[in-house]
Amino acid sequence: MKKSKNGFTRSKNPDSKRFKRDMARHLDGRSLNCVTEKIDGVEEIVGRGGAIAVRDDELIVLGSQDVVLRTKILSMNAWELMSLEGVVITAPDEEHGGVERTIVAYYSYWRTLED
Repeated sequence: MKKSKNGFTRSKNPDSKRFKRDMARHLDGRSLNCVTEKIDGVEEIVGRGGAIAVRDDELIVLGSQDVVLRTKILSMNAWELMSLEGVVITAPDEEHGGVERTIVAYYSYWRTLED
């Protein structure tokens, strides 16, 4: 079982508040290479460069100097790719009228000291 920085074990239930907060903390500050979204069955790049940031109770994905996705942490579902090269986030997008979106954010550097 992997321990977080504060010594507690991470939650394994992806629907729990604790898991969502832990995932947001894990993603906070990640530098991004690009962000993609499947639109009409085609994977399209919706942002280049950027980062993931946590502000108050929101997760914000920035790309191409724009907000790609802004959502409440407790309403998102997020999981890392098996390659650990990025993260898939499904959530209602507060920045674009609350429509539910699924994006894939690819890290610039996916190997960090904590991994």
